[in-house]
Amino acid sequence: MEYISNSAEETEALGERLAACLKPGDVVAYTGDLGAGKTAFTRGLARGLGVTDRVTSPTFTIVNEYEGGRLPLFHFDLYRMESPEELFDIGWEDYLARGGVCAVEWSEHAGGAFEEEPIWVDIRRGERDGQRVISIQNAPDFL
Repeated sequence: MEYISNSAEETEALGERLAACLKPGDVVAYTGDLGAGKTAFTRGLARGLGVTDRVTSPTFTIVNEYEGGRLPLFHFDLYRMESPEELFDIGWEDYLARGGVCAVEWSEHAGGAFEEEPIWVDIRRGERDGQRVISIQNAPDFL
């Protein structure tokens, strides 16, 4: 499915709607341009899961953990990762086993780390300033 977002708030709202359908162990794998809105989408996921913490990009920490919602949210940013093996070095399998949702920015850097087909979210800049084209594949029918 493809959606058009005209603001960060609309991008977050789409993430929030997807969160209602997520279950333990789901992986949301993002692709898209730098600054396209992957973290905004994740803020919406967090809100939809009932997380009240401030959601920020884990660019330098690789993963941020958010507890306290319906499900834990593990927000990964693989932009600086040089090989898929690094993902396993930081405990990828442990995160999957914890029964939360893994939201993975720059998922193309993960190689074959995904055991099951993730929910793919591609976010690209649209024709107008602030507009985003968001494609979601392999997701439960949530709209």
